[in-house]
Amino acid sequence: MFVHGDNLKQKESHKEKYTDQEAKNYLAEIRIEYDKWNKLNEELKGPFSAIDESDFEIINKRVQLFSDYKEFIDQQKYAEKFDSRSNLHSSVLEEFIFYLFRDLVYEFSTSAILGKAHTFKDIFFNSTSYKEMVARPNAIVEKKEHYFIIGVNILAKMNCDGSTDTESHNWQIPAVAIECKTYLDKTMLEGSSTAAEQLKHRNPNAIYIVVAEWLKLTEQVNLKKFKVDQIYVLRKQKNTDREYRYADTYKKNPIFEDVVQHLFDTVRNHLTSDWEGGISYGLQKGYLM
Repeated sequence: MFVHGDNLKQKESHKEKYTDQEAKNYLAEIRIEYDKWNKLNEELKGPFSAIDESDFEIINKRVQLFSDYKEFIDQQKYAEKFDSRSNLHSSVLEEFIFYLFRDLVYEFSTSAILGKAHTFKDIFFNSTSYKEMVARPNAIVEKKEHYFIIGVNILAKMNCDGSTDTESHNWQIPAVAIECKTYLDKTMLEGSSTAAEQLKHRNPNAIYIVVAEWLKLTEQVNLKKFKVDQIYVLRKQKNTDREYRYADTYKKNPIFEDVVQHLFDTVRNHLTSDWEGGISYGLQKGYLM
């Protein structure tokens, strides 16, 4: 849930790393601002599944809170002390996405998955012999790690006909998968496209979205060949290496509210729309896709 808060807590309690006085001071400063950000987002409610005239104002408020906190934590001293491998900075976007969709998703069910998950990818059966095969399924479930999904846990029990030896499995199935990036380059996009294609082979009603602060793609990239449903670039800006972002001449774009509004509307429309489909349904209309 609070992926950035958990990251911060791990650093505060680490027994070996971040134990020098400078790190402790920085973490204390970040803790104060994080707690404010978390509290304000917890107090702010919505948007929900029904479209309301207050939605625009609520989303803009969440964007402003995110922008203010991101501007604080992106200070050069913190960036140099906690490098990208620590995930301190990148996890802020993931937690913002949680706040953005929390009230919408939990309106459907408080048991829904909202955040990191190991989703169902494939299943195969691997008995050691025919004697074992007729006794129990021996199902092996292949999973894929996603850092943010909106989905559901499916609890499955399997046994062979005539056998009481039951296996239990928990399948995490996404309706929406959101990949969060500080910046998006071609290699990352190719990986996202492969993940999206694999996801939709098993769950055709799912959508796959990439959300990045900056973009690192050229005009030579053909976006239409990739299998993701949408790519959002929150700052509407090309990527610049971290060291150049602190130059006096660098102009960093803000997080654009209209991009976040479009992201929220896309996900809400998907979650509240009718997914009716299939051969019989299409045959009634005369066109199947």
